[in-house]
Amino acid sequence: MDLYSVVTENKWLLEALYTLIITSICMIIVLKTDRFFKLSLHNGIRYFRNAFLFFGIGFLVRYILGLFSDFSITNADIIKVIFEYFMIMAGFFLFYSLVWKKFASKNEYSSMFNSKITLFNIMAIVLALLDEVWNTYNFMFFSQIIIFSYTSVISLINYLKKSEKFKFLKFYFIGMLLVFAAWILNFLAASFFHWHPLILINIGIINVIFFFLFLYGVIKVTQK
Repeated sequence: MDLYSVVTENKWLLEALYTLIITSICMIIVLKTDRFFKLSLHNGIRYFRNAFLFFGIGFLVRYILGLFSDFSITNADIIKVIFEYFMIMAGFFLFYSLVWKKFASKNEYSSMFNSKITLFNIMAIVLALLDEVWNTYNFMFFSQIIIFSYTSVISLINYLKKSEKFKFLKFYFIGMLLVFAAWILNFLAASFFHWHPLILINIGIINVIFFFLFLYGVIKVTQK
């Protein structure tokens, strides 16, 4: 039995396992980084934490709504918009965790509700709705490819400048490259390969590696 047949015959089981792994990792990262923020009071950690909160919620909501919907066109559209919103916001949070010092104002007491995050929320909602209106995923794909190409460059610069002092920057840089590659593969799978299962398997593997990589980095840093 080839890999394609195994995936096809066990699709729901694999999706459940995939969702469980990713959401569990995200929640562990959220809890550990939240404790670490309370000790360090470093604002970048708050936005990093929020990114994985949104990743986790996004994957969990997509799976749960998929189970309890009747797979009508309306329900499928709702699931798509909600999932895209959380994925896009997670990307914005990771981006902002790297550049917050350049844009933060003194009255930003909340990492969820401030002027910059409000703008990101509006952009995420608009992008998700545009994808729905035009029946595409390209607005999400292109926004994330742009975001993570930029975050990859920033992460590389930070790593080259501060790697001896902050070991976690190595994980950040590798993670940004992985998620950048995953979004490119997603775009190719949707645009040219009609969501071919083997490509989706590779995307899933990259995603799992990405989340495990950050989990390992967070555990390593927070255990010091």
